[in-house]
Amino acid sequence: MITRIRSVQIVTLLILFSLPFIATAMNQPFWVDLSTRILIYAIAAMSLDIILGYGGMVSLGHAMFLGIGAYSVGILTHHSFEGSAVPFLPGEWTGSMSGLVHLPASILASSLLGLIIGLLSLRTVGVYFIMITLAFAQMMFYFMISLPTYGGEDGLNVWGRSEIPGLDLSDSVTFYFVCLMLLLAFWFIARRLVDSRFGGVLRGCKQNEQRLKALGYNTMRYKLIAFTIAGAGAGLAGGLLANLNEFVGPGIMHWTKSGELIVMVLLGGMGTLIGPIFGSAALLLLEEILSAYTEHWMIVLGPILLLVVLFARRGIYGFLAGEGAKDG
Repeated sequence: MITRIRSVQIVTLLILFSLPFIATAMNQPFWVDLSTRILIYAIAAMSLDIILGYGGMVSLGHAMFLGIGAYSVGILTHHSFEGSAVPFLPGEWTGSMSGLVHLPASILASSLLGLIIGLLSLRTVGVYFIMITLAFAQMMFYFMISLPTYGGEDGLNVWGRSEIPGLDLSDSVTFYFVCLMLLLAFWFIARRLVDSRFGGVLRGCKQNEQRLKALGYNTMRYKLIAFTIAGAGAGLAGGLLANLNEFVGPGIMHWTKSGELIVMVLLGGMGTLIGPIFGSAALLLLEEILSAYTEHWMIVLGPILLLVVLFARRGIYGFLAGEGAKDG
C-alpha cells in the first residue's frame, strides 16, 4: 500500500520530470528556465535545512556559500576567456571551461570556507551564532565588491556555460535535467546522512546539546561536519546558478538572500529535506506572478508566510504529506 508521504513524493517526482516537456509543448521556454532556478535554489535550501531543520543552527550567512560557488565558476571562466593565470592558485593555470572542473571547484571552495567559518562560528550559540554568520557573510560581500578584477559591485559575466562531454548545457532542457539529477543526488546523500547515527546526534544537538556532551559526544565535531556539508551543497547550487544566469554578482551573497533561503525552508517544511523543494517553488513562483502586478509583492508574501507558520507548522510538504512528513 502506497502511503500518503510516498504518494506526494511520487507525484512531485513525476511533475519535476515532466515540467520541461510540458513547457516545450506549450512553447513556453521561459518556464523551463524558471523551473531550473527552482531546482537550484532547492539544493541551496536543502543544504540549509541540514543545519537549520536538524541541527537547530540558524545561519544568516548561508548565501555566502552560494556566492562562493558561483564566483568559483565565474573566476575560472573569466581567466579561461582572458587567457590569464588564476591568482589564487600556484602555477600559471589559466582557468577552465569544463564542468568537471567548475562544479567540484565550487563544492571544494565552499566546503573549505564552511570548515573555516564553522570552526569560529560554532563556538557560539543562539543569537550570537546568527550574528557571527551574518558578519562573515557581509565581510565576504564587501570583499567581492572590493575586487575590480572580477567586476566589483557590477559583477562578472560568465562567458558561456560549463562544458561537459556528451552534454550541451547551453540547451535549457539538458541543463534542467542536469540540475534535477544533482538535486536528487544531493537529496539522497542528505537523506542517508540524517537517517544515520550522525543525524541522530545532530538532532540531539538541537534538542539538548549539554546532555549529549555529558554522554561523551564531541558535539562540536558533528556540528562542524554538518556545517561543512551544508556549505558544500550551497556551493554546488552556486555553481549551477552561475551557469544559469551566465553572470555572477556580489548581491548573490547578501544577507537578504540568506533570509530568502530561510523562508524557503520554513515555507516548504523545516526538517524534511523534501520540503525545501516546495518552499523554493512557492517563493519563486509567488515572486514571478505577484511582481507582474506590483513591485511590493513581498507585502503579499508576508501574510502567506504567517498563515503557513500558524496553520501548517511543518510547511507545505508537511501539510500535503500528513503527520509523518518528517520521515520523507
